Amino acid sequence: MKDHSTRDTANHYLNRDLSWLEFNWRVLGEAQDQSTPLLERVKFLSIVSSNLDEFMSVRVAGIKDQVKIGHTKKDFTGYTPEGLFKRIMKRSSKMVSEQYRTYREILRRLAKEGIIFTDYEDLSMTQRSAMDEYYHEIVFPVLTPMAVDQSRPFPLVHTQALYLSVVLMKEGDEPEDEPYFAILQVPSNLSRFISVPGRSNSKKHEFILMEDLIEQHIHTLFSGYLPISVSAFRLTRNADLTLNEEGAEDLLEEIEKELRRRRWGAPVRLEVEKGIHPYALEQLKEEFEITDNIFEIDGPIDLTYFMKLSGTLDAFDHLRYKPIRPEYPRELDETEDLFATLRQREVLVYHPYESFDAVTDFVCQAAYDPQVLAIKMTLYRVSGNSPLIQGLALAAESGKQVTVVVELKARFDEERNIAWARKLEQSGRHVVYGLVGLKTHAKITLVVRQEPDGLRRYVHVGTGNYNDNTAKLYTDVGLFTSHKEIGEDASALFNEVTGYSAPITGRRSV
Repeated sequence: MKDHSTRDTANHYLNRDLSWLEFNWRVLGEAQDQSTPLLERVKFLSIVSSNLDEFMSVRVAGIKDQVKIGHTKKDFTGYTPEGLFKRIMKRSSKMVSEQYRTYREILRRLAKEGIIFTDYEDLSMTQRSAMDEYYHEIVFPVLTPMAVDQSRPFPLVHTQALYLSVVLMKEGDEPEDEPYFAILQVPSNLSRFISVPGRSNSKKHEFILMEDLIEQHIHTLFSGYLPISVSAFRLTRNADLTLNEEGAEDLLEEIEKELRRRRWGAPVRLEVEKGIHPYALEQLKEEFEITDNIFEIDGPIDLTYFMKLSGTLDAFDHLRYKPIRPEYPRELDETEDLFATLRQREVLVYHPYESFDAVTDFVCQAAYDPQVLAIKMTLYRVSGNSPLIQGLALAAESGKQVTVVVELKARFDEERNIAWARKLEQSGRHVVYGLVGLKTHAKITLVVRQEPDGLRRYVHVGTGNYNDNTAKLYTDVGLFTSHKEIGEDASALFNEVTGYSAPITGRRSV
């Protein structure tokens, strides 16, 4: 008898990775929407790139690993790893082509608004002089050309960093002689797009890309050699952490080791500039041992730089969404004592339309309040200079019991969370790293307060990270409450995460 289970389920389920690609198509759709303000379309185009970077470095990397070990079993949507990989490549290649078609259309519209990305050859003599000076004074000192030959092996290529491949001939060489090869990292600590001084009597804002400026001056890096081809490329490595949490003596140290290994993750995707020299492409394919996930890009590689463009342009508010000015929640704005209000009622807040300052004030008031005995909080992703962290520090210094669950496995925020965890511990707070084998993705704060009628628990629980920056952008809800059963459920949750307690069944659904 044949097993029809896989075929049957395949008719009812969408593959998670193909479904994700459809989601990113919808992001691209926002960039293509003519009704979306132009500089907002620029941002959406950038988000498509950053989303695809993470997808390739984690999801596609995992599928390639399965193909490599010869895994042939179909998943419940009917795909083998090899079949799924081919389908993803076909769909994502089409997405990238459509993304760059949209990029060219947006550039044309930006130009009509006086925002121009220009080529070096199209600059005036005065502008060229200014860019030449910028190159020699700012860019040239930080560049490091790296030759590849018998005595100098291929250097480490960092994941998702932009590089230039350079094919050269030595003066006096014959055309049939094998060329020389070198690579050069485009500085990531300098702006990718450089503002060009305006032309006389012009209100246009002109920019040139860093890699184009370097290419125009590439001869300054290889004296005695003739550059015959310069092309950009970018490598994406496997960034999925493979943790042995059960066997790890110290989870923090284990994650730090994995983060260091991430630098040498297996190559997953290679992006190359359209028209790259065949010799350069062959060198890259041979070094990275990659043949089946190469994207030839008709435009600047890596459009994530586009995200910063809007912030550099003043006087273009008509090309942006009207700014949202968050309102402080009315119920909490009418009192200086948040706890007094929460004893009487629950308060539901809706970000970004209502201010995240209410959450910060909740934690800071608890930190200053002498009646508060303990504060417990989960942290998944926080901002670089979080006021919540400062509030927790004040609470610990005043003698309160402060416990923070820091999720070290927050993807691509691992290093930042490790730094926060160490800083929290140094200031006297109890830090817990979550449960083995699971991610603590809950967003919850518990405040325990001594009151005349006994202890009372105050809780904030929400859908968004405790990040005051992203709370201005993402749509999330949060609930402030002193409901007895919700407070007890919160206590039980923290006991399970920080200690030895059986999994709880919440008595109150929120």
